[in-house]
Formats: sequence, C-alpha cells, structure tokens
Amino acid sequence: MSGAKSIMFLGTGSDVGKSVLAAAFCRIFRDEGYRVAPFKAQNMALNSFITAQGGEMGRAQVVQAEAAGIEPHVDMNPILLKPTSQMGSQVIVLGKAVGNFSAASYYDYKKELVSVVRGAFERLRAQNDLIVIEGAGSAVELNLKQHDLVNMAMADMADARCILVGDIDRGGIFASLLGSYSLLSPCERERIVGFIVNKLRGDPRLFDEGVKILEERSGVPVLGVVPYFKDISLPQEDSVALGAKMTAQSGQSQETIRIGVVRLPFISNYTDFDPFESDPRVSLVYFEKPSEIFGFDAVIIPGSKNTIEDLDALRKTGMADALSAFYKSGGVVVGLCGGYQMMGSVVRDPHGVESAIKLIPGLGLLDMETEMYLEKTTSQVEALSMATLPFGLAGEVLCGYEIHMGRSLSGGIAKPIFKIVRREAKAVEIEEGLCQPDGRAWGTYIHGVFDNDSFRNRFIEDVARRCGKPVCGVSDSFSFRLFKEEQYDRLAQVVRNHVDVAGVLDAVRIGKAKAR
Repeated sequence: MSGAKSIMFLGTGSDVGKSVLAAAFCRIFRDEGYRVAPFKAQNMALNSFITAQGGEMGRAQVVQAEAAGIEPHVDMNPILLKPTSQMGSQVIVLGKAVGNFSAASYYDYKKELVSVVRGAFERLRAQNDLIVIEGAGSAVELNLKQHDLVNMAMADMADARCILVGDIDRGGIFASLLGSYSLLSPCERERIVGFIVNKLRGDPRLFDEGVKILEERSGVPVLGVVPYFKDISLPQEDSVALGAKMTAQSGQSQETIRIGVVRLPFISNYTDFDPFESDPRVSLVYFEKPSEIFGFDAVIIPGSKNTIEDLDALRKTGMADALSAFYKSGGVVVGLCGGYQMMGSVVRDPHGVESAIKLIPGLGLLDMETEMYLEKTTSQVEALSMATLPFGLAGEVLCGYEIHMGRSLSGGIAKPIFKIVRREAKAVEIEEGLCQPDGRAWGTYIHGVFDNDSFRNRFIEDVARRCGKPVCGVSDSFSFRLFKEEQYDRLAQVVRNHVDVAGVLDAVRIGKAKAR
C-alpha cells in the first residue's frame, strides 16, 4: 500500500496507557515536522465529541488530534459504541447513529463495517506522513479474535509497526508483556517492534534488570520505561478513568469553591468538567451518596446516555430527594444535556428511544417538560449569552456542541439563557437552555459551555458570592485552550525523556519530515 506509514500502540489490557502514549507521539511527530493523524477503528466510550461537520466521535481521538495540531474528523474514529444498557450499545458509524445493537447482533453487523474502516483509514493515510493507531483493550483476547477489527486485524490492514504497552503499576508486567507476546501468532509477532513499560513509580534505573529480562526472553527491545505521573492534566473518556477520579479526591482549603458532579450510572461527556479540574479555585468531586450533597456549594447533573434509566436510578437511591432538598436550602443546581432533561417536571419517551419506560416524573427543579425524539441532534454551535442568568453577559459569544435525542420546552416561568446563532456554519436563531427566575437552577444542551473562559469565571464568581467565599487564584486571563496545549507539550517532553523516539521512527522506516 502507498501513503502514510503507521505506528500502532497495542495493549496488554485496558487502561494501560495506549491513548496517552498515542497522544504523546502525535505531538512528538508533529514537532518533528511530520503530518500526523490519529486513528482508532472502533472505540467504546460515553464521552464523545461533535466535529465541525456534525459527526460524533470518541474523545480519545479528539485529544490525539489536538495533540497533532489538526481538526478532529470522524475518519479518525469510524466506529463508536456508546453503551445504553448492560447488554447493548448505540452504534455510531462515520459520525452518525445507525441504531442500538446487542453484542450478538453487532458481531453480525460488524462484517459490513470492514470496508468502512478501510475507507476511513485510506483517506487519512492519503493526507498524512504518519498515522498513529490505537488498539483496544488487550491485543490477545483469543475468544474475540475472529471478530477483531481494532487490534491485529487493523495492524494487518494498515501494515503497521506495533508497540506493545504494559502497565507496571498494576503489577505482573512480565506476565502481561511476555504472555501477550507469546499468544500472538508468528506473523503477528513480526509486527511488534518494541515494548513500552508504562506507569513506573520510582527511579527507572531500578528496572534496568527488568528491561534485560524482557529483552532476553522475547528478543524484542524495550523502547522505553515511562514514569507514573499525576501532574499532567489530560481529558479522559472511560469509566476506568472516572473511577480513579472518584477515589483520588483530596481535601482543599475552606475558601475553595466545592462543586459536586452526580455520578450517574450512564454518565457521559464528563470532560465537560475538565476546566474546573485545572482551576485552583475549585475542588471538583464526583459523588454517588445523597448524604454528601450538602458539602458542596454547587451541584451539576451531567450528561447521560440513558436519561430515563438514570433518572429512575436517582429516585431509587434517594439522590432525587437530596437534590430537591439541596436546591430548597439555597444551593445552585446545574444540568447539562441529559442532566438538564432530568431537571424538568417530566420526561416522555413515546417512541422508546431510550427505555421501555414511556414517562417518568422529573426532579421538578426547572419549569419545563422534555420529550425524546427519534432524530439525534449532533452539531457544533455558536451561541449568544442572554441576561437571564444572574451572571449572564448579554451578547457574549460562546462555543460548544450538542449531542441529544430530546427537546425541552418551558412551562412558562423558566426563561431561555442562550440564543444559538450558528449551527454547523449555518446562521440560525434558536433559543436554548432554561433558567428559573432565582438563577439557582439552570440547564443547557450545549456541551463545552464551561470551556468558555469568561462564562466559567463568572459562574465561579456567582457561586462564591452566594456561599460567601472569596474568589482568588486564577485571573480572568486564564485560557483553558492554552492550558491544554501546555499539557500536550509537557506530555510529549516526558515521553521524549524516557522513550527512544529515534528508535520508534527507525522502526516505522520513515524518511525525513517534509517541509510544511
């Protein structure tokens, strides 16, 4: 095949660091002067993004595209699976939902997607020098191998050189790397150009003997031993990462604004709250216990892939009553997308879009009603802020994106907070979001609203004023976009310091970068 060369990061399991290393190399190769793009044939995640063309794709490839300095495109993640229950997922193909599938029915349908994956990959390789491919989970799930579309089958399709990544922090690094390598077929092993040992705590020199053992037993070079780090902030997309966020909370000063995010069973797009995690004025906590709610200054109900099931769960766990009590006591409650839908008086699903439950009472925090529709709204938007919110600045431009299957209408008291003026580059005038007259309960379908620095700063200041806390630490000049760029640069430098980048380029057998 002609076109771009490919390097692929395979894993010994989930959450070993494939996505992060792929992002690092996207930035490294970009800095080396190559035209580079990320690719993952199939992703499973509830955190997604909408491209400029209105297509939906996984967040990991968005992060990798940002690291590569290019615009995200659905060709980088042609298949996205979004779990809607414990047994099934919504399937997104080239950015558009094609239906809900059980695991068995999806395996049958998957055969039709091989040409889709190939087409997306070939379009990318025709436009770039290097494609950084990410595998999924373990590369050697033997019982699933006949259905593989994202690991060694993808490596064959791309004729990719492969790096096998193992996580030393979870233990068993020799068994995981050597065991995974031994389970590959002889032809598959020929594609492995090296191992990377990831997440080492302590002095890397203490693993020198380990490197020697891995290389002697496999005949494969160890290209790097990457240290465990917690001081680089990168967007995450899966439930494993969210679990880590919930167990890694630490206490902060009494003056810190405490924002709680309700941990829904089908939580989605919790990357909406990444800007708060980077802000020293804020302590962001994901929580599940109703008894914790009065420890917060504001509570956010996040997006959901199954609004009705999650709303039902809030009632069964007592969280619905806790949210109502928190609001009545003077607390601020914000809903985003699915969380916004839950805040109204009722959610209707006459077509069974999400659930067999056709109607469920809402939380009653917003004077509105929601109905689920068969058509899914996916678009990037530009909106103007209205003065309805107590901290709103009329006419301020905000950017974000929509991913939802419902429409919400005010009952009269709740007033719109935004006016969408552009959808997918088309001029429109659509009122969006709603707020109660007291300004303490509001919601919107617009994801990424807190990425807008001025809007986020005023929200923090409003919460601080309501709870009597001073606001200090980050000036109005703080840019979340620039903060992310700094994180990608720092990540690339860490990997450069601990991985043989020249060896990786040599293994891919790519020439000097072309002038751009």
